Amino acid sequence: MESKNLFESAFAEWIGVSNAFSFWKGRVALYAILRGLGIGAGDEVILPGYTCVMDVNPIKYVGAAPAYVDIEPMTYNINCDLLEEKITGNTRLIIAQHTYGFPCDMDRILAIASKYNIPVIEDCCLALGSTYKGRLVGTFGKAAYFSFQWNKPFTTGLGGMAITSDSELADNITALCCNELVQPSFKEVMMLWAQLLVYRTLIYPRTTALAQSLFRTLTQKGLVVGSSSTTEYVPKIAPDFFKGMSGIQARSGVRQLKKLAANMEHRRQMAALYDQLLVEAGHRPLVYDRATMDPVLVRYPICVRNKQQALHDAAGAGIELGSWFECPLHPIETPLEAYGYTPGLCPQAEKASQEVVNLPLHPRADEKTVRRTVQFVKKYL
Repeated sequence: MESKNLFESAFAEWIGVSNAFSFWKGRVALYAILRGLGIGAGDEVILPGYTCVMDVNPIKYVGAAPAYVDIEPMTYNINCDLLEEKITGNTRLIIAQHTYGFPCDMDRILAIASKYNIPVIEDCCLALGSTYKGRLVGTFGKAAYFSFQWNKPFTTGLGGMAITSDSELADNITALCCNELVQPSFKEVMMLWAQLLVYRTLIYPRTTALAQSLFRTLTQKGLVVGSSSTTEYVPKIAPDFFKGMSGIQARSGVRQLKKLAANMEHRRQMAALYDQLLVEAGHRPLVYDRATMDPVLVRYPICVRNKQQALHDAAGAGIELGSWFECPLHPIETPLEAYGYTPGLCPQAEKASQEVVNLPLHPRADEKTVRRTVQFVKKYL
C-alpha cells in the first residue's frame, strides 16, 4: 500500500492535480471515473470513433451508450465541427481523447461542453507529457485517465491512473475503491513481474514483432497476463474487473516517473528526425498547430499504401511497425455491432484504420532505429 500511495502522490504532483488513483489497467481508471460521475443506464457518452474497444467497454459496463464522433484527418482527434450535432438530451459526458499524443482542441471542446453543461474528461493514455497552450493535457477536464500498458508512454507492465482536482468526484472514487476494489492475485502479480523482467531485458525494436506474436499466443493460453483477453471483446463486465494496482506496478511507476523527462525529450528528438527524413523522402511531416500544441507522441503515425502488406513485410524484416488502429474500435476482432458502431458512421476514422501505421519513438528506438525504419517504410508511402 505504501508504494501505491507514493506513486499516486508523485504522479498527482507531476501532473499538478489534487488526487490520483492507481488501478490494474487504464480502462479500470475510466470505469472508476464513470462510476464516480454517476454515469449509468440511459446516459450517452461522446467519444471519437477512432479508439480502442477497451475504452468503450467501461461505458457499456455502467449501462451507458457510446456516441461516436468522426475524427479530423491530421491529428486523428475528435472533429470539433461534428461534436455539437452529436449532443442529445441524454448526453452526460464528453471524452476528449488525445490520439497518438496530439492534444485535442480543448478550447473548442470545453466551450461546446459548457454551452450544454456537460462535463469533459480526458483520455491521456497516449499523451503523457503533451501540452496544449503550455498546459499539460489531463488538467483541462473534470478528470483524466492514463494507461501504463506495454506500449504506452511508459510502462508498469499493465496499470492505469485516474486523476482529478474535483473534490466531490475524488470522494466518490475513494468510496467506490473502499467498497468494491479487489486486489490482483498472487499469481497475477508474479506473472506480471516475470513479464516485466523479460520486457526490460529482451524486447527491442528488432524483436518486437516476434515478441508480440508470441505474447498473443501465450495470452490466449492463459500463460501470461495480457493487456486484453478475448472475454473483453463483448461488453460484459467480469467479476474481478475493478482491480487495484499491485505494489510491483507502483514501484515500477515511481522509477519510470524519475526517467520521464529524458523519455519525453527522446520522443521529441526522434519525432523531429522522422519529420526530417520523411521530408527528404518526399513525404510531408506531421501536420498540427505547432503554435498551440506541443505533443509528446507515443508513436509516430503515418499513412501507407497496402497497410497489411507493410505490416507483414515489417515483421519479416525485423522492423517495429505498429498497426493502431486496425478498425474504428481497435482491435480488428471487435464485434462493432455489439458496441453500437455501424460501417460508414465515421468515414475518416475508417479511412485512417485502413491506411495508418505507426513508428517507434520509445527510449529503445534510437537514431539508427529511426533511419532504418524510414528506409523501410518509404517504399510504402
